[in-house]
Amino acid sequence: MANTNLYDIGIIACPGGIQFATEIINHLKSISTIKSEKRLKRLGSKYNLSRSEIIKKINFNNDLFSLHPQTNNNRDKITIPEFNVPVHFTYFANGEFKTELRASVRDKDIYIVQDVANHYPLKFPDLKEKSTLSINDHILCLYVTIDAALQAGAKRVTVVLPTYPYSRQHKKKGREGLTAARFGQILEYMGVDRIITLDIHSREIENCFNHLRVENLHASYQIIKALTSIINVKDDKLVIVSPDTGAIDRNKFYAASFEKKLALLYKERDYSKLTQDALDNNIADMNLLGNVDDKIVFMSDDILGTGGTLLKALNVLRGMGAEKIICAVSLPFFTGHAVKHFEEAYFKKSFYRIIGTNAVYHDTSLLEREWYICANVSRLFAKTIYRLHYDLSLSPLLDNRKIISRLLSENNA
Repeated sequence: MANTNLYDIGIIACPGGIQFATEIINHLKSISTIKSEKRLKRLGSKYNLSRSEIIKKINFNNDLFSLHPQTNNNRDKITIPEFNVPVHFTYFANGEFKTELRASVRDKDIYIVQDVANHYPLKFPDLKEKSTLSINDHILCLYVTIDAALQAGAKRVTVVLPTYPYSRQHKKKGREGLTAARFGQILEYMGVDRIITLDIHSREIENCFNHLRVENLHASYQIIKALTSIINVKDDKLVIVSPDTGAIDRNKFYAASFEKKLALLYKERDYSKLTQDALDNNIADMNLLGNVDDKIVFMSDDILGTGGTLLKALNVLRGMGAEKIICAVSLPFFTGHAVKHFEEAYFKKSFYRIIGTNAVYHDTSLLEREWYICANVSRLFAKTIYRLHYDLSLSPLLDNRKIISRLLSENNA
């Protein structure tokens, strides 16, 4: 966006995405402060001006072209916007939502944050009791919020979805819909410019749109950072295991980064049976291509739902002599009684640690478990928003091999 500044950015948090949006805003302020300080040094050197002179000129320019000059009376301090757009959400008794923006968003670059996987009770201003929303409730709330922003004259609307809904419905096996594609096409029809998400289940989904762009982030750096805090990734015992053929690419990435061997678990499923929970799933058999005897196993996947597949894989690997097993999942849903089942498996020494991300909101019932590590990806989203707003390349964020290599070098130093 040409001739733009930080005050053009607006973050709208849907009820399910308030926690994630709050973290994004805090990181965005931090990033903006760091970038502003670097800019001040460059300008001071270029124009031979003092820091205070440059700040006064910047603040004067911001106030001159703003309808609402900043109330900060300290003219010698660079001002950073709040970013947050105040919103009032109404949840009617019949299940309908209404979104009212309490500030102007005309001609702004708006980012609407929604965590559709948030299954915890949420507080609405007009209701005494908290309400638990389904994925479909969260999606409808997102739709009315997008419409409110566009009706209010937003210049560009980007939807921030840490988890892309219906992503597992991306290919037809029979008479079924391609719901993953249809969801994005609805957003495209409404006028959404792009979607920012994390580890979308299938890259095929990105090819389903005419104009809508999908920025598919991945949490490999954050996961590796968490991993290096609990083991030495250069240990000769470490082996990378892909939990299935669909996760080969992501685990090959880790194997290449750590310079370790890659093994594969091959699963046979009974598709006539529907997975009910972690202990009642449709996996008929598992076989391993590789060796995990007396090894430290690390395996990564994108989604953990009921956890049945992973728990069965853990038992198979332990039965084959694995010494220690660490798993990483980008989208840790932990649906149903998954937390309870993993707690039981942990005390049976089926695994050592699970590394998840905060792309899915969880309260202390999971975060305080000894076996769970949360890798924070909100700063990654904040960096993406900053770079998109200024039309900067996302390559440093999407291809993070250099910073991972630097992290591993520092860890081994």
